[in-house]
Amino acid sequence: MEAIAVQAFRFSVMLHSTKPERTGPNDSVRMFGGFKKQLFVSSTFHPPRPSTRIQRKKKSLVVACSHNNIPARTLESETFHAPVDEKLILKNKSQEIETYLNGRCIYLVGMMGSGKTTVGKILSQALSYAFFDSDALVEEEVDGTSVADIFKHYGETFFRNKETEILRKLSMMHRHVISTGGGAVVRPINWKYMYQGISVWLDVPVEALAQRITAVGTDSRPLLHYEPGDAYTKTFMRLSALLEERSEAYANANARVSLENMVAKLGQRDVSDLSPTAIAMEALEQIKGFLMSEDGC
Repeated sequence: MEAIAVQAFRFSVMLHSTKPERTGPNDSVRMFGGFKKQLFVSSTFHPPRPSTRIQRKKKSLVVACSHNNIPARTLESETFHAPVDEKLILKNKSQEIETYLNGRCIYLVGMMGSGKTTVGKILSQALSYAFFDSDALVEEEVDGTSVADIFKHYGETFFRNKETEILRKLSMMHRHVISTGGGAVVRPINWKYMYQGISVWLDVPVEALAQRITAVGTDSRPLLHYEPGDAYTKTFMRLSALLEERSEAYANANARVSLENMVAKLGQRDVSDLSPTAIAMEALEQIKGFLMSEDGC
């Protein structure tokens, strides 16, 4: 008697390619698909009975998928809702504003931990712009010294002066996305330089900022070392004070991306449910709104 294996697969799937690809030394079969809704996998297996008549060559079917850049192996045994092709939508949005943008730089402003670097890299790729992190450029100017060590050995004023000089140089360039330091907005001269391009405020709730920063540690955040209490509480308290000091300055930005507004609009439960790509799409939408109003459209 031969082995009877019953495999039941239910897919809600939109295949990008219908051709299976042979990979691996074991002649396994790999197929790629983008899942629209949910992937259900169930199987039942009846143990084989001894047989000398039939031998079957086994091949494994590997479904390669990801969700929010999580590898397929991480998603195994989970039920998930995969997003629509965000990258395609992002590219379409970038093409919509390209004419209006006319090569002007985009400056991302916001509190530490607001995702300026992550979102900035996504935007730069979508727009075919170069990406710069102003903090990293300051570090290069000081022989690779970290921001935390610059604050420690040279003081905040020294750092701010370097930051302003970096922004001055960047203001003479085109086709860049620039992630600025959280405190770059406090100097009026910096706004003079950033207004040569388009400034976008990534407005993230303090609770979410504190959770993000606490999760990765505060060692690289020189302004967070002076509050008593547990890591989350002192981070939350210090961030709240900084936001109160800077909120009016952040509001000078040409466009604002409010993660709380996005959550309400998209029907999400929490800002942590928003992907960086979704935030980048909203940034492009807000930039488009500013550019259209600027042109009187």
